[in-house]
Amino acid sequence: MQTTPDTAIILGTGLGRLAAEINISLSIEYKDIPNFPVSTVEGHSGRLIFGKLGNKDIMAMEGRFHYYEGYDMKQVTFPIRVMNELGIKTLFVSNAAGGTNPDFEIGDLMIITDHINALPEHPLRGKNFPNGPRFLDMHEAYSIELREKALAIAKEKNIKVQQGVYLATQGPTYETPAEYKMFRTWGADAVGMSTVPEVIVANHCGIKCFGISVITDLGVEGKIVEVSHEEVQIAANAVQPIMADIMREMINRA
Repeated sequence: MQTTPDTAIILGTGLGRLAAEINISLSIEYKDIPNFPVSTVEGHSGRLIFGKLGNKDIMAMEGRFHYYEGYDMKQVTFPIRVMNELGIKTLFVSNAAGGTNPDFEIGDLMIITDHINALPEHPLRGKNFPNGPRFLDMHEAYSIELREKALAIAKEKNIKVQQGVYLATQGPTYETPAEYKMFRTWGADAVGMSTVPEVIVANHCGIKCFGISVITDLGVEGKIVEVSHEEVQIAANAVQPIMADIMREMINRA
């Protein structure tokens, strides 16, 4: 089976279920791809998938890389450069995040409207790649067209969604109450440890982006409790079906 994808998905937290729906024509372990890092996080598989989701040819990363794993930003975002060389035009990403917006609840889905980069290293630092501008405009890092499509699909399917700003930290610690409070004053609605580097590099490559967060814990004063990675995974898994539903429809209507 031959595929010629122009759409890619990073199957982060909350989207693992979607991998089972892909009619796979080719699967490559990360360890077998030159220069690819290997995911070390529990719950993140490590393979690159090519195949069909519905009638749409897609490329999917089953598992992503994080700065806190010890990789530099060039390594974290290397797969996006590979996607660009393979002709990818649209990127879908998901993540787990702590909600700082007092209107959010655990299990909410948040369509990312914008982001704040609080990471200590910028993925475009260093010599500029020739396929992108030295000084990248980021006024629409997350495609308005794709966000509107997601909202329409959610309305059709009677799925509750939030919208908001995602802030990325380096991790791997979860935030202190004071940090959550600070990030909220900065304008963040949710906080996580991924996504922003990939989206920056995708924009540098001219790839349109859509991102969605599943709110797995709350960083709201009076609602902050001890949280573990296992609890985050449980909360994300609980909403996998509806997150997958939105993503599947968006990809097939692209």
